[in-house]
Formats: sequence, structure tokens, C-alpha cells
Amino acid sequence: GSEAQNIWRMPSGPETVIVPVLFGLIFFLGLVGNSLVLVVLGRLRPGRRPSRSATNIFILNLSIADFSFLLFCVPFQATIYSLPEWIFGAFFCKWVHYLATATMLVSIFTLVAMSVDRYIAVVHAKRSLCIRSKRNACLGVGAIWLLSLLIAVPVAQHQALVRGHQQAPNSSFCWELWSDNPAAKQTYKVAILVVGYLLPLVLISCCYAKVGPCNAGAVSGRCRRGANGATAQTVLLVVAVFLISWLPHHIIVMWVEFGQFPLNNASFTFRIISHCLAYGNSCINPIIYAFLSENFRKACRHRIKASGGDEGGPNSARMSFEIAPKALKQESTLPSLQIHENLLAKGALDCARWLGL
Repeated sequence: GSEAQNIWRMPSGPETVIVPVLFGLIFFLGLVGNSLVLVVLGRLRPGRRPSRSATNIFILNLSIADFSFLLFCVPFQATIYSLPEWIFGAFFCKWVHYLATATMLVSIFTLVAMSVDRYIAVVHAKRSLCIRSKRNACLGVGAIWLLSLLIAVPVAQHQALVRGHQQAPNSSFCWELWSDNPAAKQTYKVAILVVGYLLPLVLISCCYAKVGPCNAGAVSGRCRRGANGATAQTVLLVVAVFLISWLPHHIIVMWVEFGQFPLNNASFTFRIISHCLAYGNSCINPIIYAFLSENFRKACRHRIKASGGDEGGPNSARMSFEIAPKALKQESTLPSLQIHENLLAKGALDCARWLGL
């Protein structure tokens, strides 16, 4: 009861219009950006298959997760600030929150997988030819979805539609009930904080910290210089966006569970900002991981031209979108192509030795 009093707020005033409009803008931008990534990377062309490098598979999965997160979260959350009750029924109360949590975790885990993928590609260039296969990328994506769906199960178990609560200003609301074991709820929220924020933040930071010196040419031997790496500015952007986007959300969750979250205009504004940043992360991901790639922009232009006629030459069917656009441009030159062929030959031999062949 006291916890509910701390965070319930009766929809009234200008926020009933401003919040849905703001959420609607984020929702629209996120759907457009992620849809464009899905169209470019997931297109099926007559007689050919779309490019399926490990990087493309992860970017495609990230867009699917972000698209789903926005779809399952933003429209329903907007109604909480504009309507006096939950109008979608008990079924959607349970499964919308479950799928929102699961897709949030899929998006975050995919960011980690992409960071590890970049680390292996740059720091362990020779062995990467064995590890960064399409099969392993698909297995990784499958594991990410399975793990996320399992972690989110407690949300589905405890989310319920509540009606006629004496202390609630709403006639009905969708609420997470752990009345039988409050300690279990706190444990679960802390676990989500660790698994869904702190640990991914550490892993992403560590991977890109190792990638940075290789891009600068400071590490010899194992590193793949001048290719496939992220610039220092992009690395900083990746970590900063993830840190800022999800920090307010987790602060509020921990505040509600272990403190007394105040009900005032400042805290209400903080909650709105936390929602916008979390949703905005799913809008920014396509920009960071796809639109900053020169090859992706070329593929977009090619896709637009293809809708009106010929789809172009054979080179357009094989595009791999990495984080650093400048490095991609360098890889298209003839010397880089020769270096890549040498890496393939050496990598194949290392792969055979590694597999014991």
C-alpha cells in the first residue's frame, strides 16, 4: 500500500496531452529507423539471399528487439499518463509487460554481443574467421532470446490487473504483485540491474577499451589494423549512450524498492525523462550501429533506386555494416583486399589447427 502511494498519480493536467505526444514522437522515429534497417538488411532479392555476416545478423536482431520493445512498451505506457484506468484487460496486462521486459533484455544483450564481436574481429583477427561465423552468430542470437524470455518469466507470473483498490486513484491498473514474498521482488529487481545494466556496461566498456589501442596501431601481432574497428569517438558514444539511456530507469526502480520514492512534480518529471531516455535508446541504436556506416547509407540509396527498376550489380548484394564508416571505406581499396585475402588464408590454417584437423 505505501509503495503504491509513492508512485501512483492520477492523470490530470497538461501531461495527459504532452506525454502521449512526446511518446508518440519517439515511437514514430524509432519505428521508422528500425524499419529501415530491417528493410535494408532483411530484404530478399530474386534468386539471391541477403547478406548474412555475423555483424549484419546482430544488427538485424538489434533492430528486431528495439522495434518490438517500442511496440510493446510505448503505446501502453502512454495510456497510463492519459487515461484513468488500464483499458486493455488482464491478458495484455500480463503479456505486454512480459514482452517489454524480454525485448529490453534482448536489445541490451545484443549490444554486448556486438561489442564482443568487434573485440574478436579486431583484437583476435586470425581466430575471428573461425569464431565469427554465421552459424555461431545465429546460435548467439537464439541464446540471447531464450535467456531473455526466461529471465522475464517472473514479470508474467506477478503482473496482474487490480480493481477497486482503496488507496489507488485509478479505477483499475496493471500492477506487479509480489505480496507473498516482497524480498523475492527486491532480489529480482537487483538481478535485473546487474544482468541488464551493470554487467553489460562493464563488458561493453572492456571490449571497446581493448579495441581502441588496436585501431590506433598500438598493439601489434594479434590486431587487425585499420579495419573493422570503431574510432575512439564512436566507442565513447556507444558507452555514453548506453550509460545515460538506462541509468535513470534503474535509479527509479531501486529507489522504489529500497527507499521512499516521493510523489511530486520533480519526481514525476524525472520519471518521464527516464521513460524518454529508455525509449530513445531504441531510436538511437539504428543511428549508431547502421546509419553511421557508409555502406549502409549506400545500401539505403540502392534500395530506393531498386524500388524503381534494376537492383544494380552483384556487389550490392554483399554488404557488411560495421561501426566505423572510415574503416569500411579503406577496406574497399586493392591493398586492403590483398591483406584480407592473406588473412583468410592464414585464418583458415589457424582454424584447422584450432579444430584439431
